[in-house]
Amino acid sequence: MGCKHSLNQLTMWQSFVRSFPIQLFILHLKKNLSLLLIWLVLLGFVLQQFGVVLGIPYLFLDPEYLNEVSWLSFFWMGLGLAVFTMTFHMTTYIMDGWRFSFLAVVHRPFIHFCFNNSLVPLIFYLIYTVEFVLFQLANDLGSNWEVFRLYLGFSLGSILAYGLLFGYLSLTNKGFFMLFSETIDKRLRRVSRSTRLKVGEADPFNLEGPSVRVFLNLRLKWEQVRPDISRFEKAKLLRVFHQNHWNLFLIQVFLVSIILFLGVFNEQEPLQFPAAMSALLLLAILLMAIGGLIFWLRSWAAVVVLILALGANFISSFSWLNKSHQAYGMDYSIAPATYNLSRLDDLTHPDTLQKDKQQVLQILDRWRAKFPEDSKPKLVLVAASGGGQRAALWTLKVLQELHTTTSGKLTQHSFLYTGASGGVLGEAFFRELYLRSQTDSKLDLGAPEYLNQLAADNLNPILFSLLVNDLLFQTQKLEYKGRVYSKDRGFAFEEQLNKNTKGIMDKSLADYKEPEAMAKIPLMPLTTLVVNDGRKLVVSPHSFSFFGSSALDSPLPQEKKQSIDFMRFFSQQDPGNLRFLTALRMSATFPFITPNVELPSNPKMKTMDTGLSDNFGIQDALRFGYVFKEWIGANTSGVVLITIRDSEKSPEIANSASSKILEKIITPLKNIYVNWDMVQTIHNEVLFNYMSESMPFGIEKIEFEYAPGKLSAAQASEISGSMQRASLNWRLTAKEKRSIVATIQTQSNQAALARAREIFAK
Repeated sequence: MGCKHSLNQLTMWQSFVRSFPIQLFILHLKKNLSLLLIWLVLLGFVLQQFGVVLGIPYLFLDPEYLNEVSWLSFFWMGLGLAVFTMTFHMTTYIMDGWRFSFLAVVHRPFIHFCFNNSLVPLIFYLIYTVEFVLFQLANDLGSNWEVFRLYLGFSLGSILAYGLLFGYLSLTNKGFFMLFSETIDKRLRRVSRSTRLKVGEADPFNLEGPSVRVFLNLRLKWEQVRPDISRFEKAKLLRVFHQNHWNLFLIQVFLVSIILFLGVFNEQEPLQFPAAMSALLLLAILLMAIGGLIFWLRSWAAVVVLILALGANFISSFSWLNKSHQAYGMDYSIAPATYNLSRLDDLTHPDTLQKDKQQVLQILDRWRAKFPEDSKPKLVLVAASGGGQRAALWTLKVLQELHTTTSGKLTQHSFLYTGASGGVLGEAFFRELYLRSQTDSKLDLGAPEYLNQLAADNLNPILFSLLVNDLLFQTQKLEYKGRVYSKDRGFAFEEQLNKNTKGIMDKSLADYKEPEAMAKIPLMPLTTLVVNDGRKLVVSPHSFSFFGSSALDSPLPQEKKQSIDFMRFFSQQDPGNLRFLTALRMSATFPFITPNVELPSNPKMKTMDTGLSDNFGIQDALRFGYVFKEWIGANTSGVVLITIRDSEKSPEIANSASSKILEKIITPLKNIYVNWDMVQTIHNEVLFNYMSESMPFGIEKIEFEYAPGKLSAAQASEISGSMQRASLNWRLTAKEKRSIVATIQTQSNQAALARAREIFAK
């Protein structure tokens, strides 16, 4: 009896091991590990193990569509995940379905394959559903029923995609008996013999694969594999797989065509899908490419891919194939500006520096004239750090609070805004609002609506443009002020920012020359890092050549020029016509998200986010104070430097625990990224201390920092509990937005506001 029981257990175990789902999973581990790694990375995002600093998990757990998280945004997520899952099934069926000859004699072989190949996708679906439901329950929604609506939206999207794809396949993919009950399948006749024999290594008898005893049928019940498979002609079995593969290939071509066709309408908001969906579609295209290459090339696929990669790398060097990401508004039709050391020396000649300084001195005199003659006003310099959308929102919130708490006096005393990336976006938006408020008394600079505008999603159109336009050919064109340019994801970023902010910053650089010259608004030299040589490019309607060289009357020997003045360097390329939104984007060019702008010079000048050089803008602010120290000392009662950080200045020292082997490999690179903020902070402290000790005027620094960990328990409860600081992204969750706005209430930030009020209440 015991022996029989053990035998039954052994038989059950063998049936489990030899079941089709388990054998497929084992086969993937052996041959398709790269496909499983894609699922693993996605799972890491969903479980918030990867990419938290960049906010990638929130794109999946809290997708946004048409500027809100709703059942419709989750509908698109469900549809995108279903398309990616079906692509996974199609690709693996093309690669490995033929190994399981019994599939050819079951009804609807591909659909059976999908059911049995769903172990990995099912695990992902379950974990993703649990994670997004838990995330939304903690997201302070109106009611739990709202989470149920989100789940229904997700389910509806998945069901619709699966229904359409399975519906088509059930009508077209034929099994053995359906195929050979007809005289000859017409479609198969049109497929050449060479194409049909590519699957199975061109050998009609190469159908031996892993041994399978049972499989899940379409009623989700276990069914035994036919024991008489060997009596069927193997050549005919192969024809079943060929017919299925051909249909799957046509579906893949159709899906890719649909995605590329949508690129024609990529500026239509309803077609700007959630960022995570665009990422899933991008992965789906990658899998489709793999399936297509294997379908046509089989064993030669790896060799051909290598040849194509090397060939693409070679021909990309040709200018007519090289995608150029241009600065909208500039003239690329004339001879490019000469870019060499001799030219940089010419642009920083002492006479040129003196001329540019004199122009700024005239603006300083006009700023001074706004105050009583018998007084010596404080000169306010504002430096805002980079940090994507969190920095933009935080900077705007601080400037609003400073304006309100000082009854507008601090804004009136402000002469210079500096910064990087998201910080300058916040400064630029506030500055434009301040300019408009001077002619519109109804405009309330402290209104929360402006925070909502700046915090609206910027990421969806960027990734959608990357998916449907930038990866292949930039076919769409843009006409801007009489010149034609190619549209890219950089343009998508600018247009979305323009829509979010109601179009008020859609100006050229020259449009700000007069308001700045008349001291109506602060000067705001935008800096972007030149990839070619590490210098800063200073973009402003006024020339700032004095930022690029020593302030002495005669140049220092062998001095390396530190920056390049945009207006003088590109004087022949219509620099004043540069779109101001493009200038902002050049200062906030995050790698892979927005492209590096190429400017009309020889060699081409490429720009990127200036945060790598000075993420806080403090160097530029102090440099300005040093250059004009005599005027400041004679005409003001000192400088107030407002610093707006998107990070904590002095965090607690972390415990350095013993690292595992893998962590020891990664830690050096991780430390460079993590500590770069601290390295720049310490460097800026050294500069500030030197300036405060050596200048003929006093300098006071008022610091604001985004540090949600410093909120009290009561304050944190107002934003649904404590949380890590907002992610570095161009898209923020509702909770992150509340966290950023609420951080103004921390003790240190309130003390900074009180100090500003004390200074400007006099």
